[in-house]
Formats: sequence, C-alpha cells, structure tokens
Amino acid sequence: MTEPKYIVVGNSSDDPFAIDVAFAMGQREDIADVISMKKFANSEFCPRFISDEQDFNQIGNKLAGKSVIIVSTSNLIVSRQSLAMRTLMIARAAKENGATEVILVEPDLYYSAQDRGPRQELGQTSFERKQDDLKKFDGQPFTAKLYAQLLKLAGVDRVLTVHNHSHSVQRMFTEVFDGKFHNLIPYEIYVDYLLNSNIVTYGKDGEGLALCAPDKGAREFVQEMARRLNLPKVKFVLLDKVRTGERKVDITIHAESEWSLEDIRGHDIVLFDDMVRTGSTVVQSCQLLKQISPGKTVFALTHFYASEEGRVKMAHTAIDEILTLNTIPTVLNRDIQGRLRKKMVVLKIEQWLARNLCGILGITPLKTNDSLYAIDMSSKNLRWKHKIWLSEQLKGLNHR
Repeated sequence: MTEPKYIVVGNSSDDPFAIDVAFAMGQREDIADVISMKKFANSEFCPRFISDEQDFNQIGNKLAGKSVIIVSTSNLIVSRQSLAMRTLMIARAAKENGATEVILVEPDLYYSAQDRGPRQELGQTSFERKQDDLKKFDGQPFTAKLYAQLLKLAGVDRVLTVHNHSHSVQRMFTEVFDGKFHNLIPYEIYVDYLLNSNIVTYGKDGEGLALCAPDKGAREFVQEMARRLNLPKVKFVLLDKVRTGERKVDITIHAESEWSLEDIRGHDIVLFDDMVRTGSTVVQSCQLLKQISPGKTVFALTHFYASEEGRVKMAHTAIDEILTLNTIPTVLNRDIQGRLRKKMVVLKIEQWLARNLCGILGITPLKTNDSLYAIDMSSKNLRWKHKIWLSEQLKGLNHR
C-alpha cells in the first residue's frame, strides 16, 4: 500500500475539526496515531510524530518526502496563545524529521486584529492612516507580523485561512510566504444555503430579497455575494457607521448605497459581515433596518467570536436569525450559543475546506458525498422540522 504524501494533524488532542478535514482529504489513520501531544511534568508541551520504536533506519527522516498539514482552530481548553506556540513546535518537529513542506490551515487566522502598529510603516492598509488610527495602536506591537515571521521561522511554507478581513494581514502574509497565502472566501457556501434553504423568502428572480453591507469594508464581499446569487432583482444596500466614541457608533444609509431604505421596505434582508465580537454595531444596524418593516432580518457572518455580552445583545428582536460558520468550532456548543440557539444555524465547513485545499495542492479529494458543508441547528430554532445534516439534502426540499 502506497503511503500518503500528505499527513494531516491538529495542534490539540482529538480536535474534531482537524479530524473531519483529515477524513475529507482521504486520511484513514487517526491523527492520534500520527502525532503524540506530550506534556512534561513541568507543563511544557512537546509534540512527537509517532514512529516504530524498533525502526532505527529512519531516525530523523520519518517524514521524508511528505507534506504535513497542520489544522489549527480554537477551543475552550487551550488558549490561542498556547495553540499558536504548539503550531510553531509541530511545524519545527515536521521539518526536523524530514518533511518537505508544512502547510498551516487556520480558518480564523490568529492575531489578525493586531494587524498594524503605531507607525506608518507598521502595516499596509487600504486607507490613509491618520493620527487617530495610529494612536489606537500606540504602545502595542504589530503582532500579526510577528506571528507570520515566527511561523516562517518554525518551518511553515504555506498558510490557508478563511475570510480574513484585514488588508494589512493579507498583504503581509503574502509577502512573508512568497505568495503562498490563501484567503478563502466562502461565497459558495452562503449562496448554496440562501438558494436552497428556507431562511429567506423571495421571488424566482430575487424579488423581495435585499443584501446589506454594514460598512464600506464589507461592500465588495456583499456585492460579489449578490452577483453569485444570480438573481437579477435582488437589491443591495450599504450602511455607513461613524464612530463617535470608543464603543459608540452612529449608523445611517450610506450616500453611495445603490438602493434606499424605502426601496427595500417589506423585503427579507441579509446583513453580511466577516465577524462579530460585542454585537453592538450589528444590533444597531438591524434596528435601523427594522424601521422599514422588513419581512425578516438575518445576520450572516463567518467568524463568531461573541462574548457573553455579545450573546445577550444579539438576542435582541431586531435580529431574527443568525447564520454563521464553524471557523471557531466552539460556536457549535449549545452552552456557548445560549439563548441564541433559538435563532442560530451553523454551517460546518470542513468538507469545503478540504476540497479547496486539495485544489490548491493539486490532489484529488476523497468524494464521500456531494455536500459542500454540514448543517447544525438546534431543535429550538423555529425553522427546525426534522434533522438535515448535509447541504445536498436541502436540494430535495421544495421551499418555494
């Protein structure tokens, strides 16, 4: 039997996200049988790629000719700082045991919020940095760059992430990794779910449906979403937010919006963003949209960070439903969802991620089914009727 060229591992024991990606890529050996996550009595971490104890011929070369894929997410047990250090050590262990290539798959790229520093040369933004922006980072490090440099130093050759919002991070990682940086945007997942589920209602050409960008930073993404839906009558609106304090913003319709609020009165509205933390801005945005009596307001986002404070805020009736992905797998925990479980659906992206990774690496993925993603929804959700696991099952339902 030919040994696989690619080996998939995680950076924590029994990480279900890493296990699912490995399975989707055709790896049949359990990750726990590939790498051991040792911890010494003094609490220091030491990864070890498992080898035959009786084989003295391949010492230091067990991984010769192989590429190691490290899948890194986050969990409630090990901090992101600790997981980042584990990733560095696993990458170094792979290279020092003969691996020809190390690939990091980190759907929610660590330290992306620390995407610039207090001086002009510390971060390449898409806008002119003024004094107030520089002051926001005064006294802080440009941690995203440090992280990229450490990954490169540890032996990582390629980085793959999902829907990274930072222009500065994208440019800097592309530079550090000589173009081997891949920022996957989950258009096809959102498009598939909007077209095949009953989360929103609209006519055959998109009548009665509007997509909304919360600010100019999200405009390109949401406009591309509208184009890919291929519904000629779907409308696009752009909001404008002006920060008037550290935690206070004023939200209005943007002067450059294609349609006014009155134009989308009575529509089902999907507000898209890349992430949420406190939830204040999204609730305020949905409150503005509720003023024109929409059929429904859906908040769709890729990275669900929300704190307890954020979950309390997003329970507001201005948001009818939340559509998110499991780039941060803790969102699948019903205790983490809390009261939001009644209006939340999570699309699990491991299959989609594996397909994209296989495409980038030029390998054939294991075809287990035709689904792009799996679906996780609490039975407390008002749309729940019976369990549907896979995206392909949606297409058998007649919603419209």
